[in-house]
Amino acid sequence: MTLQQIHYVITIADQGSMNKAATLLYTAQPSLTSAVRELERELGITIFHRSGRGVTLTADGEEFLSSARRLYGSFEELSEKYSGKKLKKKFGVSTQHYSFAVKAFVELVKRFGTLEYELAIRESKTKEVISDVAGMRSEIGILYLSSFNRAAIMKLLRSSGLVFNHLTDCGVYVYLWAGHPLAGREKITFDDLTDYPCLQFEQGEGSSFYYAEEIRSTAEYPRTIKANDRATMLNLMKGLDGYTLCSGIICEEFNGGDYRAIPFDCGGDENENTMEIGYIARKNTVLSTLGEAYIQELKTQL
Repeated sequence: MTLQQIHYVITIADQGSMNKAATLLYTAQPSLTSAVRELERELGITIFHRSGRGVTLTADGEEFLSSARRLYGSFEELSEKYSGKKLKKKFGVSTQHYSFAVKAFVELVKRFGTLEYELAIRESKTKEVISDVAGMRSEIGILYLSSFNRAAIMKLLRSSGLVFNHLTDCGVYVYLWAGHPLAGREKITFDDLTDYPCLQFEQGEGSSFYYAEEIRSTAEYPRTIKANDRATMLNLMKGLDGYTLCSGIICEEFNGGDYRAIPFDCGGDENENTMEIGYIARKNTVLSTLGEAYIQELKTQL
C-alpha cells in the first residue's frame, strides 16, 4: 500500500467518478483503475462498487476511507512542517437543503477568508450527508430528526460512529410562493393542499422514507414532484403553484422575498409535527476552530 494509492482512493471517493478523478490527478483512467484494483487485492476487500453511473463506496470501502483520510492528513501535516510549503487547512460541511446552513457558511468564509483555508459546502441527500461526515469528507453535517425518522437515523448514526447534537426545535410550515392561491392563509391544512403538487427533494432510487427531508413523508400526497436542488424547487413553486413542507427557518437573502412560510395545521400529536434540527459529527472528536465557529454561526442564524 502506498500513499499514492491512498490519495487515489480519497480523490475517487470525493469525485464519485473514475473519469473525474483521473482528470483531477492528471493520470490515465486505466492506470488509476489498475492502482485501485491492486490495492483491493492487497487488502483483500472491495473498496468501490463500479457502475455506469460512477463509483460508490462499499461498507469496507467506507471503513478504509475513514482511516485513509486520517493517515493522509497526517502525511500532509508532516510534509508541510518539513518542506516549508504551507498547505491550506481544510473544512467541509454537508447539509440537507437548508438556506440557513448556507448563510452560516457564507459568514464563516467572510470571517476566515480563503487564503489559508480550503472550504467546501455540499447540499446533498440525507444518506450522503451522513456518509460524508463518517468518511471525513466533511467535518459537520446538518439534518433534522422527527418522531418518525428518529429511531432509524440514530441507528444509522451510531453504526457510522457519529453523534447528533441538538440546535433547535421548530414547527412545520408550508413553503410556497407569494402568488400562490393559499399564500394569504394564516394556516394551511392537508386538505387545502390537495389540488397542488407537493415538491420533495430526491433521495435516490430505493431510498427509505426515513431519509426524506420533508416531515410526514409517508402521507399520501395526490401529486408529487421530485427535485434535487433548492433553485429548481423555488422555480417549481412559482411555475406550478407547488409547495413543500419545511422548518420555516428561511433565509430571504438567498431565497428571495417572493415566498411565504405558513404554519401547517396537520393535526395529531404535537410531537409528530415537530422538527429537531441539529448537526452530526464524528464520535469522540473535538471540533476544529472552523467547526466551532460554524456552529456559532448556525446558532446565530437559527
